Amino acid sequence: MARMGYQYGTSPRKLEPDYKRTKKTQKGNLKIVKDVQRQDVKLSKEQRKKQTRVTLIVIAIFAVLLTISYRNSQINEKFNNVQTLKKQLSSIEKENEQMKVNIENGLNLNNIEKLAKEKLGMQKLTNRQTVYINLPKRDYVEAASEEVIVEQEKNWFEKFTDKIFNK
Repeated sequence: MARMGYQYGTSPRKLEPDYKRTKKTQKGNLKIVKDVQRQDVKLSKEQRKKQTRVTLIVIAIFAVLLTISYRNSQINEKFNNVQTLKKQLSSIEKENEQMKVNIENGLNLNNIEKLAKEKLGMQKLTNRQTVYINLPKRDYVEAASEEVIVEQEKNWFEKFTDKIFNK
């Protein structure tokens, strides 16, 4: 009842046995031959080439993925370093601004005078502490009496032309 591989009906089809039947022997018993072990099957050269190609492709894909993951980890490390350096930079800039403000406050003459009196024990000058010195009104700077001549070094061509034309 089966046509072209189709089976009609509700009963399942029968499977072929795993052994081969041989001719009946004289006693009428069947002789059973076991399957060939799969280890004894030899691969052809083409199949070996295909297997080596596939393994090389898998190894290459693994190497590429490993390289990409390593590169990404390096990028993450560098990014984290940049972030920590940016935080350090911002804190140093804040300290710098605070120091600038402190310096500007310290440049105030009233603050300088106050610090000099408190920390160093300094006082303002009085008229008794002033000493006057008399200097003659004559100027001690003399004009240059000698003329200074500055000679520039000449290159070899200028020296040669001077020797020829000055003879």
